[in-house]
Amino acid sequence: MKSFVCFSFFAAGVLGAQEPATKLDEMVITANRDGQTLFEQLQPASLLTAEELRYEIAPTLGETLAREPGVSSTSFGPGAGRPIIRGLGDDRVRILQNGTSVFDVSNVSPDHAVAVDPLSIGSVEILRGPASLLYGPNTTGGVVNVIDGRIPLEKHDGKFPTGRVLTEAGSADDSFSSAGAFDWGAGPFAFHIDGFHRETDDIEIPGYARSSRLRAADPLPPGETEAKGTLPNSATQSTGAAFGGTWFFEKGHLGASFSGIDSSYGTVAEPDVTIDLRQRRFDLSGALLEPFAYAKEVNFKLGWTDYEHTEFEGPDPGTEFLTDGINLRTELVHEEIVGFEGALGYEYRGSDFSALGSEAFLPSVESTAHSLFLFEESKLNEKLRLQLSGRYDNQSHETSVDEADFHVFGASAGIVYNPAENYALTLSLSGTRRPPTYVELYADGPHVATGTVEIGDPSLGTEDVLALDLSVKKSAGFVTGGVSGFYYRFDDFISLQPTGMMDPVENLPVSAYRAVAADFIGAEAEAVFHLLDPVATEGKPATRSTTLDFTLAADYVHAEDRDTGEPLPLIPPLRTRAALDYRIGPMSARMEGMIAAAHDRNADDELRTSGYQLINASLGYDFEIGGVKTTAYVKGSNLTNEEVRYSTSALKDVAPLAGRGVVVGLTAEF
Repeated sequence: MKSFVCFSFFAAGVLGAQEPATKLDEMVITANRDGQTLFEQLQPASLLTAEELRYEIAPTLGETLAREPGVSSTSFGPGAGRPIIRGLGDDRVRILQNGTSVFDVSNVSPDHAVAVDPLSIGSVEILRGPASLLYGPNTTGGVVNVIDGRIPLEKHDGKFPTGRVLTEAGSADDSFSSAGAFDWGAGPFAFHIDGFHRETDDIEIPGYARSSRLRAADPLPPGETEAKGTLPNSATQSTGAAFGGTWFFEKGHLGASFSGIDSSYGTVAEPDVTIDLRQRRFDLSGALLEPFAYAKEVNFKLGWTDYEHTEFEGPDPGTEFLTDGINLRTELVHEEIVGFEGALGYEYRGSDFSALGSEAFLPSVESTAHSLFLFEESKLNEKLRLQLSGRYDNQSHETSVDEADFHVFGASAGIVYNPAENYALTLSLSGTRRPPTYVELYADGPHVATGTVEIGDPSLGTEDVLALDLSVKKSAGFVTGGVSGFYYRFDDFISLQPTGMMDPVENLPVSAYRAVAADFIGAEAEAVFHLLDPVATEGKPATRSTTLDFTLAADYVHAEDRDTGEPLPLIPPLRTRAALDYRIGPMSARMEGMIAAAHDRNADDELRTSGYQLINASLGYDFEIGGVKTTAYVKGSNLTNEEVRYSTSALKDVAPLAGRGVVVGLTAEF
C-alpha cells in the first residue's frame, strides 16, 4: 500500500478511514511545478500517507522508511537511523522538513540521530536519484522530505477544532508512545498545535548481541560474558511540541511555526555512552498567487534551527556538538513562455558547527551556500514531455586555519513518454558535482562511535557523477506499479577507507577520507495486483468497498571501485518483499514477508552479513465513538524471531534489530 514510482493508494485525512480511490495519482509537495503529480514526475518518487506511516512507524526515520523499495537505514541501534537511498547515504541524501533543511549532525556520524521524530510526521516524500538536484548537489541518492502540517496550508472552515490523537504500546522494547495534533481557525487565520512523547526500554533480541563471526574473530577476554537476549544501552526517550499559524488573504498566505524536540538514547556501541539531543526550530513560509504577468506564484520558505547534543560517558558529559543553521528558499513558478513552463529560484544555507570536548575530532566550521536553480518543462506533443533542470552552487567552509570554496554546476534532462493512457516511460540523464563536506575535509582524531581515528583531506576536490535513470510506470488497471533502473558513474567518490595502520596513542585503526572512481548499478521495482477491484481510470471511479491487493517488490545495488573492482562498504543486499492487503468494510488486514540475501561482496574491513527473512502482520478496525473516527490496530513484527542485521549498519556485528514484538494502538480523528 505504498506509493512507489508515482503510484499510490489514496488515504484521505490523517489517521482516518480509507476513502474510495480513483486513479493512483498523488501530488509531491516538494515538486517545483504547481499541481505536478507523482505520475508526472521525471524522477522515481514515493509518498507515504499518515495511514501507511501508522503501520510503519519506528523510533527512527531510517527504520520507518527501511522497507520502501530502494531505501535502507544506517541503523546505529534503535536511537539513530538515517535513510540510505540506492546505497548512498550521509551527505548524498538530503533530509528536509517541510522543504527546508533539518540542520542536525546526522550526516557527521551514524550514531547521531535525525532531529525529527516519526511521531510528529503527517506524511513523507521520497525522491530517488540526482534528478532531485533542484534541492542541492548533495542529493545524488535523493531527497527525503517530512511533512508535519505545522504551518496550515488551508483555512479551517469548521466551527469546532479538528484533531487526531494516537497512543500505542509495544512488547519488544516495552515502548509507550502518544501523540496529538489539533487545528482550528478564526476568520482568515488558521492555527495548529501538536505534541508527542515516546519511551522505550532496552530492546529484546533473538540471540547474542555480537554476531557469530565477530565472536569467533574477536573473543571476549576471560571473565567477560556476551550480551544475550537484550541489547544493552538501547533505551530511548523523545518528547516534542509545536505551535503554528497562517494568515490567508485574497491571493496568498503567510505562516509561521515554532517547534522543539528533546531526546536521549543509548549509542549501543559503548555500554555507558548516551546522547542527549535538543533542537529548537522556527519556520516561516508564504506565497503570492499571480503577483504579476506570467507568474503563477511566488513563494518562500525559511527555516532556522538551533541544535545541540551532548555525549555522556556514564554521568559525565563528554563531547558536545552545536549547530545553528538557516535555510531560505524562494521560487517563482511561471506560466508558459516560448513553449516552456516551470520554476526558477534561489536558495541560501548557512550554518555554524562546533564540536567541543576531549574527543572532538572536528574543528569549528562556518559553512555557507548560495544557489540558483531552474526547472522547465515543454509539452512536445500529446504523448511526449521534455523536462530540463539546472543548478549552480557556491559553497564554502571556513575554519580558524583554512577556507575551502567551491563553485559547482549540475544539470539534468529527461523525457516523460506516455505511449497509452495510464502508462509512462521516463528517461533522464544528469551530471552533478558535490563539494566535500567539512567532515571529509577536516576530520582529525579519534571517533569513538565508529571505533576509528578519522583523517580528512583538505585538498579534496568535487565529487563528480554522471547518472542515467530509466523508469516504466503504470497507474491504473488490474496491475499498477513500476520498475526503475539506474547507473551512477562517479569520479572521485569520497568515502572513509581503512589505511591498515593503528594509532599508537588511541590504539584504534586509522581510516582516511579518500576519493576513488566508483560505479553504482541497481534497480527497484514494485507491482500491485488489485485482485478484487482494478483501479479505475480517470473519470470511472472504482467503489473499492472490499479490496484485496497483492504486492511484489524488490531492490538491488551493486557498488564497486571502478579501478580495482573491489566492493564499496556498507551497501544493502538484494531484497524482495511480498504483501497481501485485505479490507472489508471497517476491517483491514496485512501480511508481509521480506527476504534479504546474504551480503558477500564486502570491503576489506567488513565481515560477511547473513541474509534474513522477516514476517510482519497487522490488523485494524475502524469505528466511531460519539462522531469520532477511531481505529484500533495491532501490529506483529519479526514474527519468526529472526536475527536481523543490516549490511548498511556500522554496528551490524554488534547490534541486531529487535526480535519478535507486538504493538497495540488506538488512533482517533475528530
